[in-house]
Amino acid sequence: MFLVPLAFFGFLIFGMPVGFAIGVAGMIGILDMGPRFMTMAPDRIFAGLDLFPFLAMPFFILAGEIMNRSGITLGLVKLADSLVGWLRGGMAHSNMVASVLFAGITGSATADAAAFGNTLVPAMEKAGYSRAYACAVTAAGSIIGPTIPPSTLMIIYGSIMGVSIAGLFAAGILPGLLICLICMAVIALTARRKGLPKGEGRPSIRSVYLALREGILAALLPVFILGSIIGGFATPTEAAAIAVAYALFVGGVIYRALSWQDLYEIAVRTTRITGIIFLIIAAASILGWWMTFNRVPQMIAEGLLSISSNPNVIIGLILILLLLIGLVMDINATLIILAPVLAPLTVEIGMDPVHAGIMIILALNISLMTPPVGACLFVLASVTGEKVEAITKELWPFIIAEVLILVVIAFWPALTLFIPRLLGF
Repeated sequence: MFLVPLAFFGFLIFGMPVGFAIGVAGMIGILDMGPRFMTMAPDRIFAGLDLFPFLAMPFFILAGEIMNRSGITLGLVKLADSLVGWLRGGMAHSNMVASVLFAGITGSATADAAAFGNTLVPAMEKAGYSRAYACAVTAAGSIIGPTIPPSTLMIIYGSIMGVSIAGLFAAGILPGLLICLICMAVIALTARRKGLPKGEGRPSIRSVYLALREGILAALLPVFILGSIIGGFATPTEAAAIAVAYALFVGGVIYRALSWQDLYEIAVRTTRITGIIFLIIAAASILGWWMTFNRVPQMIAEGLLSISSNPNVIIGLILILLLLIGLVMDINATLIILAPVLAPLTVEIGMDPVHAGIMIILALNISLMTPPVGACLFVLASVTGEKVEAITKELWPFIIAEVLILVVIAFWPALTLFIPRLLGF
């Protein structure tokens, strides 16, 4: 029983890619059960990927890559800056608002970190912000990406757990906006102490109009995506395909910013990202089958319930578990492995499946910006040349604030479920 987790963490320590570590550990578990079970491995690989909603992921990734490559990010930044850039620490506030707008296009924290690491961080540094602080603000805002729809994590969770993806999309809106607001509050509270630059005065109506005109086409994409899904006009997969067509039209026809070379590089990058995610899913399906066969989810649930039967205590323990595991594991792998373990437990204590899904996803999102393996930290470090340690030092106030939002989301279900219930989910 203990051979499999020891093998998995041992492989990770020695630098094996997480997808291979999961798959090899799962194969070791199956071999330990007996050679006759080896015939199950190919079936589990294909069964793990044979879910129609998974088709939405490469389309959403492709749409985000197209919008990012075509330079539409700059239009969103100008729109955000026209709204909040006049405040003290205005460019930091603009970074957060732009993250909200950009989240509705990519649904990816690393895409947000890479895009703003190349554009906003140098601009903030030029305006008088330290590079470490600019990176910290970008990292804090980047996790809004997989919280506000569309979100690949929500697609994965909804697919493997049979939870409404549209419901998860709707439920992610308020938590994403709350993250933006709490991070802006942190910026405002520390602006004077850090001596953050102040903008040049309140914007005129004309400047807001011009910025809105430039960024409106990009800002409308998430409206089309969410509106088509919630309105029942399209499935998430169909909406993702529509998003790709819209992104190609805006980036290629309206902005004329895409060359054939760009499209080739976009296709290659999309294939790589999708391949990594699907490899993790396929490998995790083997490990997940081994865990189910050996009743690991039931044992974990019974272990947590033996500590306390109080739902609030169980929720607290789940949050601690997710935050700790998120420190050392890829979030896609963690979600695929732990969702089948934790979701039944949340149902047993009376949590709504959509509420439980958002809680789990948000907890894992926070791990994207926490050391030692926070993906957004390393993306920003590689893009900007700043040290991870320096970024982390400036990031702690934002991490604490976002953990507080996580606690509020976890223990106040009405907040998360307000929009889904309003829309009939």
